[in-house]
Amino acid sequence: MRIAFEYFIYTYGPTLALTILAAIFGTLGYTAKRLYTRYINTKEKESVAYTVAAFVEQVWKDIHGPEKMAKALETASALLKKKNIDFDAAEMRVLIEAAVAEFNDAFHQPITDEASAGATRRVDNFEDRQESGLLDE
Repeated sequence: MRIAFEYFIYTYGPTLALTILAAIFGTLGYTAKRLYTRYINTKEKESVAYTVAAFVEQVWKDIHGPEKMAKALETASALLKKKNIDFDAAEMRVLIEAAVAEFNDAFHQPITDEASAGATRRVDNFEDRQESGLLDE
């Protein structure tokens, strides 16, 4: 019996070990690929949401509220379908709202940099406006 077991181990052992290792590494590779794809798709969705929010704000200035969100979702849907990325409308709505909130936060923050704070100085004095050429006579 012992000789038969040793024969089996020496004959089929390396093949079985390699098969088990291949299965383990194959599973690890597949899992890593899925995680990487999910990460890349999430980053791509965030990028599309940011781009779509900027695009809709620039192009459709005369519509507001739900109509503007519908345009943003329609545009995001087209871009993501072109890239073969699955998405959920609710997920895209959240990402677009987050991008718009980020735009609004950046827009409403005061200028705190000393170098650029004076760049938007108002000219209140009439003589200063004449000297600067802002008034045509």
